[in-house]
Amino acid sequence: MPTSSLRAVRVPATAAAALALAFLVPPSPSGTAHAASQGAPPAGAPVGAVADDGKSPKPPARMSSVGGKLLGSPGTQMKAKPGQKPPEVPGDITARSWIVSDAESGEVLASHNAHWKLPPASTMKMLFADTVLPKFPKTKTHKVEASDLEGMGEGSSLVGVKEGQTYSVRDLWRGVFLRSGNDAVHVLAAMNGGKPKTVREMNQQAEKLRAGDTNVVSPDGYDKKGQVSSAYDLTLFARSGMQKADFRDYASTARAQFPGEEKKGKKRETYEIQNTNRLLTGDVGLDPYPGIAGVKNGSTTNAGATFTGVAQHGDRVLLVTCMHPDDEQGGLEVYKETAKLFDWGFKAVGKVEPVGELVAPSGAGASGKSGDSKDRNKAAGQASAGSGDDGDGSGGAGVALGITAGCLVLVAAVAYGVHRRWPIPDLARLRRLPFGQGSGAAGPGAQTGSGSGSGSGSGSGSADSGSDSGSDPASGSDRVGAREPD
Repeated sequence: MPTSSLRAVRVPATAAAALALAFLVPPSPSGTAHAASQGAPPAGAPVGAVADDGKSPKPPARMSSVGGKLLGSPGTQMKAKPGQKPPEVPGDITARSWIVSDAESGEVLASHNAHWKLPPASTMKMLFADTVLPKFPKTKTHKVEASDLEGMGEGSSLVGVKEGQTYSVRDLWRGVFLRSGNDAVHVLAAMNGGKPKTVREMNQQAEKLRAGDTNVVSPDGYDKKGQVSSAYDLTLFARSGMQKADFRDYASTARAQFPGEEKKGKKRETYEIQNTNRLLTGDVGLDPYPGIAGVKNGSTTNAGATFTGVAQHGDRVLLVTCMHPDDEQGGLEVYKETAKLFDWGFKAVGKVEPVGELVAPSGAGASGKSGDSKDRNKAAGQASAGSGDDGDGSGGAGVALGITAGCLVLVAAVAYGVHRRWPIPDLARLRRLPFGQGSGAAGPGAQTGSGSGSGSGSGSGSADSGSDSGSDPASGSDRVGAREPD
């Protein structure tokens, strides 16, 4: 990625005309692949043919055309506007599937096999959160039973949830978003009436969002036979989830305190957890991406690395989903390729014709109203108050652009009338915060690992990378065999 793309971007604090946020991903794995019987495709294998080399799968000749006919065609789709010369799509992108979308209009700027059904890994947790998060107040508590943790796949990523301990819903969601904890997912699913019910509701939500490439088998994204999604659908999940203030908060949190074991007569200790989204926190050889504000990453044996991210430069907000790149760099390739696609998208805005669109959910009205008014008012209040700690020792959303303080400008109702896209909560004005990075950065966007600036990711551990200092008991990995950083 060009070094220029890694320079700190100062986002003006002025209000922008209704832009929409919609949606984002890092690879936080979500499960281990099951051994496949001889002669059968592995669980969650991509749906498609086999390339000429006899190994690499290739996309089906015909895929879904939801959002536009070109999106159902194999290969890269991009159209220049008449009289314009957009930058070339990076030629070194190895991902099997990707999509770059404008969050305000829903226009797809470019895509590559956008509707190819592939294993999603932990990016499926975006749909889980979009489905279940609204059901429980964040202050609700739950004492974990042994049955809550049953059925987790071998090698699952964990945040450290323990049987017999009590956690708040806020704690559990932080475990889901920051550490991709399958243990936290299973506890929340148990609170929701069990995994079968939760899976059924997730599939219903996918249908509502018109995400027809998706079939949920396990709520945590762990590799299961028949569990698939697509870059297009994952973008829809992120877009839907990011309309919710709490979802935005969790997705943009770089670090937080997680409860340890309760001991009689002693104050309950906590330990720090950090987000496995490497474009948010950085890693060795990888700077945080300017303007990044989430969303979710994933990585399993069959899915490879997957990521959906949202970023803002100036008044433009883009969504990028990248699935299964070639990865010989320890799990970072998905982030590097996503960053290249973000760079391309920000340069290409205004120079390309859309090749498709992000569809509205079924039943969306033409009034331009969407979402719960309480959630919209809450988000507006957070925007006016600015970002910062919520008082419980969390790094909170005061990271990257501080999404709860308005790193994304959401489209107003009038924008839906013009663009005929899915309306976003009515937040026509959100305060923007500057994005900083490097040793001199402070506040939103400052590096949150043990070091500062680029290359400090080794201090920002991950439950899946095995790089923690030892204070964090979460030690699972979503991969079979050698651990790889997400």
